[in-house]
Amino acid sequence: MVQETELLERITVHPEIFGGKPIIRDMRIAVEHVLANLAAGMTVEDLLRDYPFLEREDIQACLLFAHRTLAGEQVHDRISVRAAT
Repeated sequence: MVQETELLERITVHPEIFGGKPIIRDMRIAVEHVLANLAAGMTVEDLLRDYPFLEREDIQACLLFAHRTLAGEQVHDRISVRAAT
């Protein structure tokens, strides 16, 4: 099982991408997009098929991020913020 720290390292923020919303591994896919698809009934397998660049751990990282955020933890302090290039 992947440790929480490793999972949260998959979540990054770039101020110039999606207005600084959390994204997955510096790609142009927002954490909220993955969560919205799961909430709409997509399965992990559906997401992995429809977004072949995603990894199972990316989805797990999104769920962990959401859980920690709702639990009131300072998750944003634990993710990587990248400067504009």
